[in-house]
Amino acid sequence: MQPNNLEKQIPSIKCSGCAAGKSRLKYYATCEEAVKAGFADGECSYGCVGAGSCVAACPLGALSVVDGSVKLDKEKCDGCGDCVAACVQGLIHMVPEDASNFVLCSNKDEEEKALKLCGHSCIGCGDCAEACPQEAITIVDNCAVIDYEKCVGCAACTVSCRKKIIVDTYHDLAELKSTTAFVRCRGGWHNHEVYVAAGATNCREAAQMDLDGHCSYGCAGFGDCAKACRFDAINIEQGTAKVDHLKCVGCTACVHVCPQELPVIVPYKGAKLVPCASKDDPETRKQLCWVGCAGCGDCVDNCPDELIHLEDGRAVITPDRCEDCNICSYVCPHNVITTREMPAFTYVQVRAMAAQKGGAAK
Repeated sequence: MQPNNLEKQIPSIKCSGCAAGKSRLKYYATCEEAVKAGFADGECSYGCVGAGSCVAACPLGALSVVDGSVKLDKEKCDGCGDCVAACVQGLIHMVPEDASNFVLCSNKDEEEKALKLCGHSCIGCGDCAEACPQEAITIVDNCAVIDYEKCVGCAACTVSCRKKIIVDTYHDLAELKSTTAFVRCRGGWHNHEVYVAAGATNCREAAQMDLDGHCSYGCAGFGDCAKACRFDAINIEQGTAKVDHLKCVGCTACVHVCPQELPVIVPYKGAKLVPCASKDDPETRKQLCWVGCAGCGDCVDNCPDELIHLEDGRAVITPDRCEDCNICSYVCPHNVITTREMPAFTYVQVRAMAAQKGGAAK
């Protein structure tokens, strides 16, 4: 029990992913046995293994394992810290009861490896530390660490986090964002049928197949991106990945799992975009897909800001500078160019961005 003159603290489990092999290791009697059994290739050796030693150590039943993740019941917890000692991975840390921002990751790998292992992983980029006006965040062993004696819960770190893995219990992460994902394909249903008939079961298998009569650059429709998205912001409609921009936070998890590199991160504010990534010549492209870019160049010739160019015979728009003048959409003979109308930034986000170093809250 904590002395009465100290602020109550509760445990925070610094892992929110499933890359540590929970589905395989959770059946061991203790976490120590699971860790000793070893991690397989492609598993995070720093994460929670889900065997529940912390749950067994809690005298008040405040911890439980739900869908492979450890959950805390704040009402039952008295802050005794027994769970901290029980975690062989060192994932549990005591934090103030009223803390609102959490980095639920302990991965120490470099960015490239971390991205491949877990969509929930901190990549140690330091954007949060750079943005924090209280200097409450540091990067230790490639992972962000919050000093709760300095943190004031301003949300600057949440907004600046490019992976959106800093958990904010006060604000909706789906609203606190400057970017969102965009899938550069809108007609993959035929592709999906072809790949299913050929025996593919996921996008990576499909991308390795050499098949005729369809666009080999389009969406395979097996939903690897949807499975990686922890915000439920991607779903498959008629064999093609679609993004729900109200849910998407631009965390890049979908970007890193798509073997075709179809999802890209674009400004949340909205702009004109071309949903096509084909590298086939324009004539072949028109034969394979009736909703792809024909590479006519009319949009290139008519953009007043020269923000459109042809790449592999298809139009590519620079979205961060697009003024949304609609000229490209008007002149496109095939109605390929899409328009995304995004709601304005929320008040909380504007304040959080202003609170960052170098900014002034208004």
